[in-house]
Amino acid sequence: MPAKQDYKKIELPPKYTPKKSEPYMCPQHLAYFYHLLSAQKEELLHDSAETLNAVRMADKTDAAGVGDESDNAAFEQEITMNLRMSERDNNLLKKINSALERIENGTYGYSVVSGEEIGLARMMARPLATMTVDEQEEYEKRK
Repeated sequence: MPAKQDYKKIELPPKYTPKKSEPYMCPQHLAYFYHLLSAQKEELLHDSAETLNAVRMADKTDAAGVGDESDNAAFEQEITMNLRMSERDNNLLKKINSALERIENGTYGYSVVSGEEIGLARMMARPLATMTVDEQEEYEKRK
């Protein structure tokens, strides 16, 4: 695994993408994934706040007794859908936080099972990957 450097301070050129010709998980790669995951985290936190506000508004409208049974059913369905979205977002947020933690401790891009390189192509396609393709397939078979 590469030596730990301060990837947070690296300013990448616009439209930079990690290249196979660069050392695997070099500071530039880590900076790229750090910024990518941090942006996804911020977007999720923003969306989560909006979802909770929508639930609160629908709940207040329902509690106020506005509308008929059909309206009330629609409000309850909206609340349920928003809560499911919030739960999905919370699960994704946990995965992003875990990935950011792996970047911090120098294990990002390496399998949690074997410690092998996951591979740049896989990390680009799935930045939250924690296993190599073969390990993931084996895990799915056992599941």
